[in-house]
Amino acid sequence: MLSGCSVSSLAARFAFFPPEPATYAVRKDEATGRLVASGVPRDNALDVLLVDTRRGNKVVAFYFRNPSARLTLLYSHGNAADLGQLYDLFVQLKVNLKINLMGYDYSGYGASTGKPSEENTYADIEAVYQCLETEYGISQEDIILYGQSVGSGPTLHLASRLPRLRGVVLHSAILSGLRVVCHVNFTLCFDIYKNVKKIKKVKCPVLVIHGTDDDVVDWSHGKELWKLAREPYDPLWIKGGGHCNLELYPDFIRHLSRFIREMETITTKIRLKKIRQSLKPRKKAHRVNTATTTFTTNCCCRIRVLLIQKLAPIHTAA
Repeated sequence: MLSGCSVSSLAARFAFFPPEPATYAVRKDEATGRLVASGVPRDNALDVLLVDTRRGNKVVAFYFRNPSARLTLLYSHGNAADLGQLYDLFVQLKVNLKINLMGYDYSGYGASTGKPSEENTYADIEAVYQCLETEYGISQEDIILYGQSVGSGPTLHLASRLPRLRGVVLHSAILSGLRVVCHVNFTLCFDIYKNVKKIKKVKCPVLVIHGTDDDVVDWSHGKELWKLAREPYDPLWIKGGGHCNLELYPDFIRHLSRFIREMETITTKIRLKKIRQSLKPRKKAHRVNTATTTFTTNCCCRIRVLLIQKLAPIHTAA
């Protein structure tokens, strides 16, 4: 029988699928002394960074500057892509949403050092966020965190710790690793990315985007995350959308753009008022649910093996 700790360590081998080989490389330009990325177009509005994490790794980050931006998007990608593959998408988002955008590769992805793991992704996003603060002077009040698929894990980890974020976007997000596989309604010690718990600690507006025909992470994950959010924004359920193609639907950029524009104009006073209004009804609903809902605790070790074996399909997330 595998212990919970054993499963947690093994899960990294099944839950992360960095492109092999990496689609880009990082080097120092001899003429300018700046870091540049081979394999992607040269862009004067792009900064290539190597960021040290508290776990001893160096992660690569791309910072796209937009002179007309008021907010910055910190993007955590899915688990089968690296920054080279995402370059074009990031440029489109920067232009269409009129934002600055910081994207990064997890430890073991692209030209980032180390090995991918749940704990490393937490250290990765913390380091990149600190870089935004120290290198660019961007405070959490002007940051929107964006998590796609597995990227929802580090996104909610950080969001649950930052009380003054401007907003959060969850794109094809997961409730937890175990829930992707088994459709259960409980959490065990060896579960990974326990978003179902962390979403309740997020104190800013949360936009959830999910495809109704997602065959990797069921639509129910997005719906439950939206219900659990303390300040849910109008969700976007893309009819017929799958796990990796939501950006191709016109509603995607329209709805996301509306969210960004509203986050630009929202004030602290308005946010506090909305939070207070949402607290009372949610407390009542919580008491009713606690009294009427039962949770099964019968789970054998076979589920642990299923978790690490069946997380593999998430590699289709781009």
